[in-house]
Formats: sequence, structure tokens, C-alpha cells
Amino acid sequence: MKQTVPAFILLATLAACGGASTDQAKTEEKKEAAVAAGAAYAIDTTTTAVQWRATHKGGFAPRFGVIKVADGSLNVENGTVTGGSFDVNMNTLTTDPSSVTEPEKKSTDLDGHLKSADFFDVAKHPTAKFVITAVAPYDSTKQKSLLPGATNLISGNLTLKDSTLNITFPAQITVNGNDVTANAKFVIDRSSWGISYKTEGSAENWMISKDVEIGFSLKAVKK
Repeated sequence: MKQTVPAFILLATLAACGGASTDQAKTEEKKEAAVAAGAAYAIDTTTTAVQWRATHKGGFAPRFGVIKVADGSLNVENGTVTGGSFDVNMNTLTTDPSSVTEPEKKSTDLDGHLKSADFFDVAKHPTAKFVITAVAPYDSTKQKSLLPGATNLISGNLTLKDSTLNITFPAQITVNGNDVTANAKFVIDRSSWGISYKTEGSAENWMISKDVEIGFSLKAVKK
């Protein structure tokens, strides 16, 4: 039986019943990329990971997995990230086998379905991209984040398939000499990027939650 649960790039935990556990990213129109001032740091693709998690309506049948970052860089000036970008190889999307508990289903079948034209159509759109447009300090007196230890608000253009929108979300960023680490976890609405199964109003699409959680654990090393 064909599996129909979607999932994304990009970053893990949708609440099944009662209360959000992750920040909802603010979504706006595409913006200009930030001027990448300062020293360049190359993203370590061996340790950087993008996580995804998605469910059926009501939080049922959660699926989760990872997607690999292909390349990217950050810029740092005076101990602060000023800009950067990274590319995600959508062909590397995998579903964690532990999230597929039905005996008649396989995680590899879901991998193929998500990569098909029903969802991400990776044959035509093999790369997702995130480009930083702004990095601001996180002010806990003005914002309320569910991410422990949030230090910054990151805004960036997220490209999925042929659509690009700007998203803003809290992140925890640490600049330590020759290394930069960043962690984030947030929810986006897949339909904002025109990602629907069959058609927007179909019963099959309705059964799948529009909320998809993505996150990343990123490391970059000074060039």
C-alpha cells in the first residue's frame, strides 16, 4: 500500500494532542540576502544534519528522519553570525525505520514517495536552499520561544521545489574561536510552498497535517 505521510527538510516533535512543543516560524515574502561580513566558516557536512517530522491529522502516525546538507558557509564578524547559506540534497532524504511501525509498510517506500512528484519531485528539484537575510539577538522580554537557550532570531529565504519564502525562527548560536554551532527547531506550513498531496482540497491531502517540523544541528569551521 502506498504511503502518503509527507515530511520536510530542513530541522523534530509535533505534539499529538494538546499544546505546541515547537515554535511556529513566521513566514513572509522573499527578502534580500544579508551582507555576509567578516570571516568565512565552511559548514561541516559530515556533522551537520537537518531533521524533519510530520504526522497525519491530530498528530497520528508520526514520521521522522533526516536530510543531508550538501554544502554551505557562514560569515562571522566580532563574534556574531552576519550571513550565510546552505544547500540541502533532497535525494538524501531518509525516513527513520523506527517511525514506520505498521507491518505492511517500509520506511524505504516512504522515502521514494516523498521524493516523487507527489511531494518534492527531486528529479526536477534536487536541492533545497536556505539563505540568511537577518540575524538579530533574541530578547526574551519581547519574544517567547519554546527552544531552550535561544540566543538569536534568524530570518532567511527557504526554497522548496520552485517556491521561496522568508521564515524567522529562534536559534541557539555559539561562536567559539574557529567553530560555530547552531541549533534550531520550528514548524512551517507545507502548503505555503505549494506542497500538497494530489490537490489542496483532496481528502488525501486533508488527512495529512500541514504543520511540518524541521530543525538543524549545524557546525561550521573557519576557513
